Amino acid sequence: MPPDIQRDWRPTASVETLNKRGEIVWGIREYFHELGFVEVQTPVLSHDTVIDRYIDPIRVMASELRCQSAGNDELFLQTSPEFGMKRLVAAGMSAIYQIGPVFRAEERGEHHNPEFTMVEWYRVGDDLESAVEFLSQLICKILRHDRCDVVSYSMAFQQAVKIDPLSTSVDELAQTAIERGLPVECNFSAEKDTWLNLIFAELVQPQLGCQRPTIVTHYPASQSALARISKDQPGTAERFELFVQGVELANGYHELLNADELESRNRDGLRQRAFDGKLELPSSSRLIEAMRCDMPACSGCALGLDRLVMVACGHTSIDRVIPFPIERA
Repeated sequence: MPPDIQRDWRPTASVETLNKRGEIVWGIREYFHELGFVEVQTPVLSHDTVIDRYIDPIRVMASELRCQSAGNDELFLQTSPEFGMKRLVAAGMSAIYQIGPVFRAEERGEHHNPEFTMVEWYRVGDDLESAVEFLSQLICKILRHDRCDVVSYSMAFQQAVKIDPLSTSVDELAQTAIERGLPVECNFSAEKDTWLNLIFAELVQPQLGCQRPTIVTHYPASQSALARISKDQPGTAERFELFVQGVELANGYHELLNADELESRNRDGLRQRAFDGKLELPSSSRLIEAMRCDMPACSGCALGLDRLVMVACGHTSIDRVIPFPIERA
């Protein structure tokens, strides 16, 4: 037997950490149960998939399943249970959550594993403010903080690099990145969002959530595929994210309800993916049809369980909080 197999049967997470992980999962379920949420389970393998420029699903050929009803189409391991859960909301469920595995191709690192665990929830009637408050209370319960800080994307940007991300130009963003020592040239990209994403990840995000959990709201509309456009802050959408110790833990939306708008955004996303040379994804989905049936107003949020456990336990790698990362799976 090769020596690596003799060694690699062991989990990368300690028994103590896995026990702590179990306690956190129980605390999350208890929180949702007390608030009247129903735990659901939607397909991990589906004909539909979220269209995102930067997220790549893992494909499975239906013919490989040897299931006649699946046809000869491609299926996708879900990057999020979002589509299935929203279909349940459209069908009449008002407060639901799910804890389960999701998959993303080409993702591996200190904070990434191709398979990871996501906690996702939706509640009818919640707007941006109530969704942010709900996430704040959940995180304070799990991480034992008294409160979360809430700051807009624009304000977080201005505090970190002294520029307004909504009104600034590509040239100014390029100059800021180079002056701050990021390893890029001024011709790195002609797209504003590419520069914003780079500067946010490298210069803004590390400063977020260092004292207490921080929720960032009102991202640029161009970065919020499934969120409503904000009526209060022009140029932004009602998207929010949670950060702890500079680590992104959750992403949420006051959900888009307009099926035609979703189709339009999907077309834009597919054009961007084609420009990047990425896998073509299906433009239609059962979610679009569900949205045409008067899907109720709601908010939703996706929380990375592995990262949550990682920061709760004081670790810097998710390998320390999952038993068998991809190399040992």
